[in-house]
Amino acid sequence: MKQKKAQWPWHLLTVVVLVGLAGALYYATSLMSYEWRWNRVPQYFVYQAETSQRAADISTVVELVRKGDVAEVTLRNDAGNEQKLSVADNSLQVARGDDVAEGDVVGVTRQWALGPLMWGLWTTLWLSVVSGILGLAIGLATGLCRLSSNPTLRDLSTIYVELVRGTPLLVQIFIFYFFIGTVLNLSREFAGIAALSLFTGAYVAEIVRAGVQSITRGQNEAARSLGLSASQSMRHVVLPQAFKRVLPPLAGQFISLVKDTSLVSVIAITELLKSGREVITTSFSPFEILFCVAGLYLLINLPLSKIASRLERRLAQSD
Repeated sequence: MKQKKAQWPWHLLTVVVLVGLAGALYYATSLMSYEWRWNRVPQYFVYQAETSQRAADISTVVELVRKGDVAEVTLRNDAGNEQKLSVADNSLQVARGDDVAEGDVVGVTRQWALGPLMWGLWTTLWLSVVSGILGLAIGLATGLCRLSSNPTLRDLSTIYVELVRGTPLLVQIFIFYFFIGTVLNLSREFAGIAALSLFTGAYVAEIVRAGVQSITRGQNEAARSLGLSASQSMRHVVLPQAFKRVLPPLAGQFISLVKDTSLVSVIAITELLKSGREVITTSFSPFEILFCVAGLYLLINLPLSKIASRLERRLAQSD
């Protein structure tokens, strides 16, 4: 019986390589006299926002009750109208019996709020989801048109695919926003989604076309011999088999789409990378923020890759 080789030396070598890379990075930053400031990073994910509570009129503090970290202040004006405010106890700026003018700050309330990196992550997510769904629909329709026996559908779909794949996405975003968007009065979000969707659709179309053509012609002929129409044969026989084969390249295309959303920052959409660049201007911690941005992109793409791999294995078992 063949003895299985031990794998731990190779895993150990992997750890050594990763530690070496981390050490090389640290040494490179030390040559630049760079000071790491990771303590500045958390506030750009979540932070405690403060909202000033102000007196609505010339009033007097008639009651002040402290309940833990919260102070409840009651103000009464000359007409006898009362205003009740709840503020953080350590931010209280008045005492019982004090007179306050209209607009004076009594204290502040604090609540947790999402920082710019989390808002940028959310923008990247919804841009990716919407563009991915639209791109999949466009790609599926275009891919089938490329296989159509109708010369017009085949020619138009081929022109679209070659035109989009042959030009940079950045140029397409500029065209959609500054030309088409100006003529049709489109918002920058609409222009960005349209450019991403059409760009993704062109690549999905080629993936779909290759997947359908990889299915042997006998499958379609057998379905037609059983009385199915051409559309029924495609929908019930060919496409389900093709989907299993095109799942890996589709997953790769959608992972690329998530990263391609960073290009819409050129039309002032504050997605993840643009949020990171804005944070760098205030934090003066470029490496920390860029590593966090890269980690957030990885946080999106790794589960997507794992889900695609698991789905691929389950579909393979169903054969």
